[in-house]
Amino acid sequence: MARVSSKGSIRAGSQRYGFVLLPGFALMSFASATEPLRAANLLAGQHLYEPVYLSIDGAPVASSSGALVPCASLSETEVLHTLFVCAGGNPADWYLPSLHAALRAFAVSGMRIGGISGGPYVLAAAGLLDGRDFTVHWEHAPALMEAFPSLSPRQARFVVDGNRITCGGGVAPLDMMHALIAERMGADFARRVSDWYLHTAVAEPTAPQRASTAERFGVHHPALLAVLDRMEGTIENPIGRDAMAAFAGVSPRHLDRLFADHLKRGFAETYRDLRLRHARRLLQQSPLSVSEIAFATGFSSAGHFATAYRRAFGHTPRQERG
Repeated sequence: MARVSSKGSIRAGSQRYGFVLLPGFALMSFASATEPLRAANLLAGQHLYEPVYLSIDGAPVASSSGALVPCASLSETEVLHTLFVCAGGNPADWYLPSLHAALRAFAVSGMRIGGISGGPYVLAAAGLLDGRDFTVHWEHAPALMEAFPSLSPRQARFVVDGNRITCGGGVAPLDMMHALIAERMGADFARRVSDWYLHTAVAEPTAPQRASTAERFGVHHPALLAVLDRMEGTIENPIGRDAMAAFAGVSPRHLDRLFADHLKRGFAETYRDLRLRHARRLLQQSPLSVSEIAFATGFSSAGHFATAYRRAFGHTPRQERG
């Protein structure tokens, strides 16, 4: 049922979708979420959806590419069907108590609230994902899990858990909006919207965010793939070569040959590089101290971590943070 806000009457039958934009938000994620609403209106010949672009203070917000989006003030918004937080860049910049308070107030009112790309991190900081199934862009997942140890995001394209909707970003919002439009207008209409954007392969919510391990490493040997998957899942507590070989069902010497033949590098070097890349994301995106990041990535001391980091990247962990 349509309601009225201080900004004027809502068109009968329309659903008002708010998008809170934080500086550095990903323009692709934003467009993938908002453009399907525009297409739905065009195809239906009526205003099914009304997108509203919001910022904390009502000022325009610059995307990661520098494009400015005019916004209304979040504090002046009264009537919304769904509210999404769109964030990108560095989670260290997302400590925004006033936004967290506003989101909690909207949640108490029963509003459906979501996050896109880094947006779920903001929802987590506001306490809105406790006990919820959710996802976040894979790049921000390590920082989120370190900041909120009780939370564990799924590596899905999007997740709907009651009145919480989270999405990994990128082009995944196209899949999410297909599902939300189908929920209201039916599968046939949603397919017409997706076809409008040549979105012919609509992914399932549980589809992965990233290419498979085989695609990312360019290998297909099952034992080696099992070890690489295990490496990525044991960053904080690295497993020794012999134990990893036993896990994969091969001898340590055969495991060494697999790494040399398929990756042209050794077991220890590959494992260390994975841990250091993970550490680099934490340095760039989390407020953890260098010592905390050292232990979170399996190094025995901050000194050992700093030495390995400088050897890999040409500068120290502290210099990484500027």
